[in-house]
Amino acid sequence: MKILVTGGAGFIGSHLVDRLVQANACQVTILDNFSRGQEEHLAHSWHKIEIVRGDIRDRTLLQSVMTGVDLVFHLAAQANVLGAVRDLDHSFETNVVGTYEVLRAAQAAGAKRVIFSSSREVYGEPTSLPVPETAPIAPKNAYGVSKAAGEMYCHLFADKVMEVIIFRLANVYGTRDRDRVIPLFAEQSLAGKSLTVFGRNKILDFLWIGDLLDVLCKASICPCPEGAVNVGSGEGVNLVDLAERISALTGNRSVVQVTEERAPEVGRYVADVGLARKLYDLHCPEDAIEHLPAVVNFIRSEELAPAATKERLNR
Repeated sequence: MKILVTGGAGFIGSHLVDRLVQANACQVTILDNFSRGQEEHLAHSWHKIEIVRGDIRDRTLLQSVMTGVDLVFHLAAQANVLGAVRDLDHSFETNVVGTYEVLRAAQAAGAKRVIFSSSREVYGEPTSLPVPETAPIAPKNAYGVSKAAGEMYCHLFADKVMEVIIFRLANVYGTRDRDRVIPLFAEQSLAGKSLTVFGRNKILDFLWIGDLLDVLCKASICPCPEGAVNVGSGEGVNLVDLAERISALTGNRSVVQVTEERAPEVGRYVADVGLARKLYDLHCPEDAIEHLPAVVNFIRSEELAPAATKERLNR
């Protein structure tokens, strides 16, 4: 099987590439513009994969890398809520136009399946928890709008020849991530800084990267579901509690400050994951953030890692 991973040098993408390479049953190509992705993320797999540096909006390049591809994991995106609000053009061009171009090229090349990473942001502010897949699509911010539009194009391109699976992801956490709440809290606490939570009653669903990878890999071979599928832990984590746990793990006992919610952000979300458990045997731990120590330890040692990793890549 020939697999293309867009955004393959990013947080989720690089972990997925490592898992696919470990399986040793496929030929893997990644397409990444390295705006967020990093070469060192691919240190464990770079010699076993094809790396293409480029943008998913480049139609000619997409046609080239899509040749002979059977399966596409489409992860490339502008994946930051506040970033999307600040730069509407980039969010639209990357998440909507880019997704359209990936689907178009995959269909033209005869790909059998595309797995699209959407987001819980498509639901906006839910009226009740947990949120099922049947809840209304009512995004609150530009990022959610762009993902909802991507989903619509997925439905448009899906046909008898090319299947499309849509996963609405909760807040995925793990090593190699940055600029999101868990790595930000860890970095700030390790630096002895205070932690700011935007909203006292803010509750979110956090999904460990390893549990997501299990679902993605099973989705590559399991029958295609009819609609979108939520993927999360099914548990809500209060962000004040999250900040306090990270502070305790770093040993710095950072002060946790609570301020007003930021308008574009969703304040409460917990996924109804019954469908994912049924279709993909999704693991739902009792403690959704049980892997926080691994993330904190990774960030603690990260300052020394890049130089050694780049040296290996250049050999």
